[in-house]
Amino acid sequence: MKTLHVLAAAKAASVLLIAGPAIAATAPAAPQPPAGSYAIDKAHTSVTFRVVHLGFSHYTARFSKIDGKLRFDPAAPATMAVEATIDPTSLELNTPPAGFHDELMGKNWFNAAAFPAIAYRSTKVEVTGPNTARVTGDFTLHGVTKPVVLEVTYNGGYPPNSFDPGGARIGFSAHGVFKRSAFGMGAGVPAPGSTMGVSDEVEVAIETEFSGGKPAAKK
Repeated sequence: MKTLHVLAAAKAASVLLIAGPAIAATAPAAPQPPAGSYAIDKAHTSVTFRVVHLGFSHYTARFSKIDGKLRFDPAAPATMAVEATIDPTSLELNTPPAGFHDELMGKNWFNAAAFPAIAYRSTKVEVTGPNTARVTGDFTLHGVTKPVVLEVTYNGGYPPNSFDPGGARIGFSAHGVFKRSAFGMGAGVPAPGSTMGVSDEVEVAIETEFSGGKPAAKK
């Protein structure tokens, strides 16, 4: 009897292995978020950056006040466009020494009094894969604007619904690198051949969600 059960189970497994792809192929596609204008979800967005400190570690910090909008079209991703702004005074540091935050907001670094916003406006989107793109944009930091490239991954989304008060939702991850000296922030850059200071190269990591449209009416 035990042998019969084992044979039956093996036969059932083989049927599932054969039929599985066919079943998956005929399964209905998940509803997709619609094209349109989306606003950044500030509660689900983070911008962190890393710089090499003395050659000993990758010092990491983040900004907490970010705003932005996205023109989204899943049928024509190359036409999509994004704009974002960051309040530099929202810089968050791990247990900074007394006065260190104020120093970073001063003239040698962010000079937040003169330049109260960091901004990014996309100018080109190159599709690189089913869910990836290379986005070029005008990045403004410390009063200087230069192009910066972001490698972006689309993490998915859903259309307006009855359970999300924001309506439709989409999410992205992005990564980019730039040299801060190109934006007039050369303070503390190590001398050639040395690591004594803070690296010129800055790595940026972005995790963000956007929402748009009205939630579906509850039935």
